[in-house]
Amino acid sequence: MKKNFETRAIHTPFPKKDTYNSLQFPIYECSAFEFDSAEAMSDAFVGKTSDHTYSRITNPTVSYFEKRVMELTEAFSTTALNSGMAAISNVFFSIAYTGANIVTSPHLFGNTYSFFASTLKAFGVETRFCDLTNLTEVEKNIDEHTCAVYLEIITNPQLEVANLKALSTIAKNKNTPLIADSTIVPFCAFKAKNFGVNIEVVSSTKYISGGATNLGGLIIDYANFDWSKNPRLADFSKQFGDAAFTTKLRKEIHRNLGAYMTPHVAHAQLMGLETLSLRFNKAAENCLYLAQKLTQVPQVVSVNYPGLENNNFHQLSNSQFGELPGAMLTFDLASKETCFSFLNKLKLIKRATNLFDNRSLILHPASTIYGSFQEDVRKQMNISDNTIRLSVGLENVEDLLQDIQQAIS
Repeated sequence: MKKNFETRAIHTPFPKKDTYNSLQFPIYECSAFEFDSAEAMSDAFVGKTSDHTYSRITNPTVSYFEKRVMELTEAFSTTALNSGMAAISNVFFSIAYTGANIVTSPHLFGNTYSFFASTLKAFGVETRFCDLTNLTEVEKNIDEHTCAVYLEIITNPQLEVANLKALSTIAKNKNTPLIADSTIVPFCAFKAKNFGVNIEVVSSTKYISGGATNLGGLIIDYANFDWSKNPRLADFSKQFGDAAFTTKLRKEIHRNLGAYMTPHVAHAQLMGLETLSLRFNKAAENCLYLAQKLTQVPQVVSVNYPGLENNNFHQLSNSQFGELPGAMLTFDLASKETCFSFLNKLKLIKRATNLFDNRSLILHPASTIYGSFQEDVRKQMNISDNTIRLSVGLENVEDLLQDIQQAIS
């Protein structure tokens, strides 16, 4: 019997029977593991067995978390790291090379933009920022040295939605992998594999952590790209086929960069997975309700949420993510000063960064996440001084609305 998402999120078989019949997978808080013989130890270290050797490389608790994510996403492999940015950087250190380029949008989360524009640039990797909603422009920017087309499925905070199937078709025809950050809509509501995504990255700090108590990131490999087309992985492809990316990542990159998830975080995020669908649906329902109500507030200049029927991306968003495209919205007020005054009057909603906590969180993107960016770069990224970003939580939605109304009046 094929089980539904909510059931699979709770009932994933343990790889080994627990000695004490625990219903929750134990936390293996240790650095190293003992072997019965020198031969067994040697076999584990050279990869002849899957036995754990050192917790920077693999750990039983983290491996079980990865297994559960694989079950839920129907992926070939999952690698759990200590942040969403660690996931992104590990992906590109696995596939990029001097002389390569990345085709992406300038409408990205601030640190992702900086990683492409500054960090990778120092290693001789070019980033070609273009309009991913313009398919002709995307196609023109891809060449034989493009190592990936990268996008956020809904951009943060611009809330731009790209046509995933169309981009996937272009990327496939150009022998280029499509890599997508799906943090804003979790995999209980969005199946990246169905839209031609080859590699999915997720900040599991957000919905999955179950209350923003820990940091984490995921790399999800669907093994649906021919890595012989990538110069960095061509030799791996000859030996490992569809597993070339995961093999490069697991055998070299993540070991050398040292950003593997810790056992305690994996345990906490296992708990988060069990209630992921429930929490997401509640937060996203709250978000849609607030977006609808904010359109009726005279002081609000505009509201941006793809779930609104008058949103430019509504039809495309609905076809990809359904009626609830995440639990984040933005709205514009008259000026930066008005935004600050509004934020300072809030009593319930927390002035804080992060997304998809159980609590509702709010900030002014231009002066926080993008505060160190030059004005011309912010303009290119479509970051306005008049925009407020609201991550909607699990509170009673009427209480949230009252807090907004009292602060804005």
